[in-house]
Amino acid sequence: MNKGRVYIISGPSGSGKDSVMKKVFEKQPDIAFSISSITRDMRPGEVEGEKYNFISRERFEQMIKNDELLEHNVFVGNYYGTPKAPVINCIENGKDMLIEVDVNGAEQIRGKMPEAVSIFIMPPSLEVLKKRLTGRGTDSAEVIEKRLNEALREIASAKDYDYIVVNDDLETAADDFVKIMSVDKFKTDRNFELINKILNK
Repeated sequence: MNKGRVYIISGPSGSGKDSVMKKVFEKQPDIAFSISSITRDMRPGEVEGEKYNFISRERFEQMIKNDELLEHNVFVGNYYGTPKAPVINCIENGKDMLIEVDVNGAEQIRGKMPEAVSIFIMPPSLEVLKKRLTGRGTDSAEVIEKRLNEALREIASAKDYDYIVVNDDLETAADDFVKIMSVDKFKTDRNFELINKILNK
């Protein structure tokens, strides 16, 4: 059985990353999603184990100490991280897994799993990005400016990713993402078992 592949997905606020992921899972229901561990309180509407596992700070720090995380960061005083064991178990059983992380987390995962495929979701233009950030109607001008500056910082890191998917049209962006996964299945490192099977005959 060939091993599965880890697909890293990142993108700035306003890129539509979550919407693209939702469409990708509709088109590729067999792909697994990595559940992050975090130490902040659960927010209204969130469900334990759906996108996050909510754990204590002490448990998270123990995971760091025991090297149980593929990546971790601190945001607004809370830990966020990707548990290693579920990812390893998934790909060892031949199943692909999608990990949503920021650019710092992506860099950490690439350092530990250089075979992982990284995909950056890009807005079509700065103007569209600004429109999406302001269109939410929930943030002040100051917060929007901070989000925009952070988005530009993340976009500057896009050159470190394997692929760029522009989210101008949601359906097209999701199709492009799925195409990347489809083509990746033909890469040599995913077909060593086939090569060895034929040679050993």
